[in-house]
Amino acid sequence: MKNKTVVYLLALAAFLIGTIEYIITGIIQMVADDLHVTTSAAGLLVTSLALSAAIGAPIVIALTINIDRRKILSWMLIIFILSNFITSVSHSFEMVMMTRILQGISGGTAIVVAMAVATRLVEREKRGTAIGIILMGLSSSLVLGVPIGTFLSSMIGWKALFAAIGLITLIPLIVVYRRIPSMKEQEPVTLRMQLSILKDKRILLAVAVTLFYVGGYSTLFTYLTPFLQASANLSITEISGILLLAGICSFLGSSLGGMAADKKGPIFTIFSGIILQIIMLLLLSFVTGNLVVMVAVIMIWMIATWSTSPAQQLYLVTLVPKSPDIALSVNTSFIQFGFALGSGLGGLVISRTSVLNLSWISAGTVLLALLMTILMVAFDRISQHKSLKVMEQGR
Repeated sequence: MKNKTVVYLLALAAFLIGTIEYIITGIIQMVADDLHVTTSAAGLLVTSLALSAAIGAPIVIALTINIDRRKILSWMLIIFILSNFITSVSHSFEMVMMTRILQGISGGTAIVVAMAVATRLVEREKRGTAIGIILMGLSSSLVLGVPIGTFLSSMIGWKALFAAIGLITLIPLIVVYRRIPSMKEQEPVTLRMQLSILKDKRILLAVAVTLFYVGGYSTLFTYLTPFLQASANLSITEISGILLLAGICSFLGSSLGGMAADKKGPIFTIFSGIILQIIMLLLLSFVTGNLVVMVAVIMIWMIATWSTSPAQQLYLVTLVPKSPDIALSVNTSFIQFGFALGSGLGGLVISRTSVLNLSWISAGTVLLALLMTILMVAFDRISQHKSLKVMEQGR
């Protein structure tokens, strides 16, 4: 693969951005105590970043679509770095909240642009692998970033951790500046053209697929700890071990999904991943009495879920090959909305029924993603048929 080192350093940027997004969950009590707010108020630091990434990133992408991608990626990384340094010297909750919004917008935009840039740096047949590597960096922030960041925060303080991540992000920033060539659209992309992309039923269905499979994932994973505690008599240490394995499987799934999308095609990989998710979630309801089987099912479910993402991103790139940034940014927003949908739905299930019903609700939500995928493929075939007809008439 061409420019392999550059792609991996873009994945490092995704890892650092993901760590900053998720780290609050590991140090939330520490942050709450230091900023003199309640734990629930500190939880808003997670929500504010997610919403700013979901809403702000697509707006930034749309407004800067005709600007050199290298410049945009560089500026977003600079803003991300500065926001981390500002966080490290902030003494008020309001100031940290503002920096979290900046981190969400800059980090969310940077990951989308990094994926789009990566697809242009490698061979055409390696685009799925490149996207998978960057998503692997993002997923590894859950596996390594959060536990290591939480440990370091207890040693050096959470503010020092933010400063350290800001310093490390200088590495991918320098690589972007020195190793990535200028990338600008050959023809100007107007706002009308951008909006027309969103009129494509295949793109709308694709982001609906994202919303429902991520929503199904988040419904169970957000409350996986209480689910495991209700299913088996496990200690916190044992649950931590299972969560670590789950994180490793998410890392593995991103890699396998990217390679499968290149070899078998994105549609095949999306279908396979979603169907496997549904099977594992349904099976989970029947194996709660057997810890070994239950853990194995959860691991396969994690691989299937995370393998779907690079294939989904590659499919969107193939739909809008000249300007993939818009489609990718919208999809990234729907990933964030999916997390919000799933956590809210899971909370409703727990408050009304039993935590053990989460796997059924998750399976039902992912089933909606499968239905959206079927419709997406149907419209894709119709579109291809129309294109062939137009070409034949042109001859």
